[in-house]
Amino acid sequence: MAAAHTASADELDLRILAALTAQPEAPVKQLAAGLGIPASTCAFRLRALRSRGVITGLHVVIDPAALGAAVQAMIRVRLANHNKSGVDALFDALVTAPGVLQVFHIAGADDFLVHVAVTDAAALRDIVLEHITVHDVVRATETQLVFERREGSGMLPNP
Repeated sequence: MAAAHTASADELDLRILAALTAQPEAPVKQLAAGLGIPASTCAFRLRALRSRGVITGLHVVIDPAALGAAVQAMIRVRLANHNKSGVDALFDALVTAPGVLQVFHIAGADDFLVHVAVTDAAALRDIVLEHITVHDVVRATETQLVFERREGSGMLPNP
């Protein structure tokens, strides 16, 4: 599905998306001026990108450390069995567990990758013991501490 979205985005759409990503709070007039296009064109293109599902929403990025959750980790989860209802139930439970930032259902030796932010080692242990290994489909976990995290350059050209 994502490939269809990318194929339907032309060069101007990609420039608009890059500018919006760089300045998500900028008004349409400011984005348009920076791109050298009319504000009406920019507004029309943004509406079209939203209606086609290319832009699916905007979100606030919060620094977990600023809220007292300075310890981040990636928890690799391996399943004992892969029945659909068990996988779906685990996925639903993981995304609602306290401290969970992101959950990836992946292929390979591991089945899930869970990115968490917590206050300390005891809170990290509690996520594993109270929210992950309590599920019957879970066979094993492996926790890796995150020393530093940086955003990648993404898929868009620089504005």
